[in-house]
Amino acid sequence: MSSTIEHIKCLIIGSGPAGYTAAIYASRADLKPVVYTGLTPGGQLTETTEVDNFPGYPKGITGPQLMEDLKEQAERFGTQVRFGLVTKANLTSSPKRLWIDDSTEITADAVIISTGASAKWLGLENETRLRLNAGGVSACAVCDGFFYKGQEVAIVGAGDTAAEEATYLSKLCKKVYMIVRKGEMRASKAMQHRVLNTENIEVLYNSETDDILGKDMVEGVVIKNNLTNELRTLIVTGFFVAIGHKPNTDIFKGQLNMDDSGYLDIIAGSTKTNIEGVFAVGDCADKTYRQAVTAAGSGCMGALDAERYLASTGKH
Repeated sequence: MSSTIEHIKCLIIGSGPAGYTAAIYASRADLKPVVYTGLTPGGQLTETTEVDNFPGYPKGITGPQLMEDLKEQAERFGTQVRFGLVTKANLTSSPKRLWIDDSTEITADAVIISTGASAKWLGLENETRLRLNAGGVSACAVCDGFFYKGQEVAIVGAGDTAAEEATYLSKLCKKVYMIVRKGEMRASKAMQHRVLNTENIEVLYNSETDDILGKDMVEGVVIKNNLTNELRTLIVTGFFVAIGHKPNTDIFKGQLNMDDSGYLDIIAGSTKTNIEGVFAVGDCADKTYRQAVTAAGSGCMGALDAERYLASTGKH
């Protein structure tokens, strides 16, 4: 390893819409940002086929192409995009010290964290296969529900998110099966009432997903009653998983304030964390909206906050 440690004025950790938008703004402000992509360059959107709700694309765009466009735009203004994973960080030091792939040490004056969040999946073989092949398995009803207009779908989950997404799908789809593992939902009473009073939602209690059917696209779901072991096949064309997300923030535990689920705490109306010069944008700090456009907006905010911080400290 070189004895000279590279110093970066503005380091961006993560390369989803939040990270790349932060890079666009930071590079235009001459902060000379460096983006470390993480193990999934482009983030969750690279696993999404059609994106129809990002402004500026009237005919829609694929997730990978959208992320490539954002990357090219950031690079056009001078951003350095590097493949690598930040595996360790000392954010309380001045400058901040970070390690890439457990080996290379770098320092930074400002750090924008855009590490995103990963959807939790059931882990079924066909779930993974169909998800990766854009075959009708999704973790975002708001993103993908439109594609199942007038069709029958299933959603697995029992919390507020699952109840909210089931209700959202009910307005688009002919029928929504809600698969709940226990004999009751975890969702708030208000959300439960909303689900139970929606005519085209059928709640299947004490039920677990046994398999997902279909070669290229979802054609059905096999569920098992965990009290009787009885199997039942639901004829559906879409399968939504709403059992939660896990923010990718483990390496910052003990340094940055976060909630019980690991979402980073930010000061209201900003992207500032509890450590000066460290900013959090996108899904790692947003458990409410989790949309590409809101992530991009927060990336813009993060870059502006970083620019003001560096100006105030005389480093820009």
